[in-house]
Amino acid sequence: MPGAVEGPNWKQAEDIRDIYDFRDVLGTGAFSEVILAEDKRTQKLVAIKCIAKKALEGKEGSMENEIAVLHKIKHPNIVALDDIYESGGHLYLIMQLVSGGELFDRIVEKGFYTERDASRLIFQVLDAVKYLHDLGIVHRDLKPENLLYYNLDEDSKIMISDFGLSKMEDPGSVLSTACGTPGYVAPEVLAQKPYSKAVDCWSIGVIAYILLCGYPPFYDENDAKLFEQILKAEYEFDSPYWDDISDSAKDFIRHLMEKDPEKRFTCEQALQHPWIAGDTALDKNIHQSVSEQIKKNFAKSKWKQAFNATAVVRHMRKLQLGTSQEGQGPTASHGELLTPAAAAKSVLSPCRASGWLLLSRLLCGVGSGNDPRAVPPALGPWIQGQDPLCMRDWGQTAPLLSLN
Repeated sequence: MPGAVEGPNWKQAEDIRDIYDFRDVLGTGAFSEVILAEDKRTQKLVAIKCIAKKALEGKEGSMENEIAVLHKIKHPNIVALDDIYESGGHLYLIMQLVSGGELFDRIVEKGFYTERDASRLIFQVLDAVKYLHDLGIVHRDLKPENLLYYNLDEDSKIMISDFGLSKMEDPGSVLSTACGTPGYVAPEVLAQKPYSKAVDCWSIGVIAYILLCGYPPFYDENDAKLFEQILKAEYEFDSPYWDDISDSAKDFIRHLMEKDPEKRFTCEQALQHPWIAGDTALDKNIHQSVSEQIKKNFAKSKWKQAFNATAVVRHMRKLQLGTSQEGQGPTASHGELLTPAAAAKSVLSPCRASGWLLLSRLLCGVGSGNDPRAVPPALGPWIQGQDPLCMRDWGQTAPLLSLN
C-alpha cells in the first residue's frame, strides 16, 4: 500500500509513542481516530490520524485517495500533511494542528460580526478551493464543520480540513459517486447525474448563505422533502433575517447556488464578484440575529462531528495561561467546571472507551488519580436525555463511574 502513494517517504517506527506524546482524543472516523499529540523532540503540537491497517481491508483505495490528495496540497488555508509513519498494525498521518476552533463557535463568541467579515471568510475558502480545482481536486464535502481557525488570534485565517471524500479529477472526466452532506450537496449529485468541481461552488454558496443568516437554505425533517427542495434549488431570502443584507450578497449567493452547473459561478468568477473583490459588503453589525440562529439551528451537530475542535481550543488556552500539566484535566484549581451545555461542545464519541475517560477528565477532572465519583450528579441524566445509548455504553465500559 505505501508504494502506491506519491510524496515523502513513509517512515517506520517501532513505537510511535517513542516519537510523539499522545494527549487527547480529538475525534473518530469510520476507521480512524484523531489524537492531539506533541513531538517529543521539538515540542510541536500536531494532530495524528491513527488508522488500524486491519480496518482498511477493502478500503485501501479510499485511504490511499485521501493521502494522495493531501500530499499534493500546499496552501495557507488548507490543513497540511506533515509526515506518515507505519508502526505495528497502524498507519499514522501526522497532520498540521489547527487550534483556533470552529467557524460557528467563533462567530457566536464575537460581539460584532458583519457582512464584510463573512465576505473575508468566503474569500479565503474560494481562494483555497480554486487552488484545489486548479490541481484537479474536488473536495466534495465542503461544510462549516470542515472550516477551522488556524489559531486563537482575533484575525486568524480559516483552514479547510477533512479530505476523506476528496477526489482527483482526471482530465476530461466526470464524477458520479454520490457523496457529501445532504444540506450542502449540489442538485446534480442528488439527481445522480455526472458532476464536476462545480459541486464545491454550490457548497460554498450554501456556506455563504448560512454565514449571513445563521440557518440553512434547505431544511426539512423529512429527507425526501429536503432533497426535493435542493433538486429544485428552492430557497428564499426570508424576512426579517435578510432585510439588512445587501443585494450584492444575495446576488453573489444566487450565482453560486445556481441549479444549472454550467451556469453556476466558478471559484474564479466568484472571486471577481463585487461582494468579494469590491466594497459592496456592508459593515452593519448582524451578530445578534446570526448568532441566535446559529445556536438554534446547529447546536445538535456537535454530537456528530468528526473532529473536536473545542478540545484543541481549550488545550491551547491552558497553554497560554501556563496551567497545562500532562495528564491533568481542568479541576477546580485549573478552571471552571463546564456546564452540561458546554459538555455538548467538548466531547466527541463518548460511547468509546477513550471517550468516557476524555469526557470525565475534561469536564470534571477525573483521571490521573482523581475520584470518578466527582462527576456532578446532574450530568448523568442530562447525557442520558441527549443519548441513552451513550449512557448504556458508558455504564458498561466504566462501571466505577458514578453518575448518581
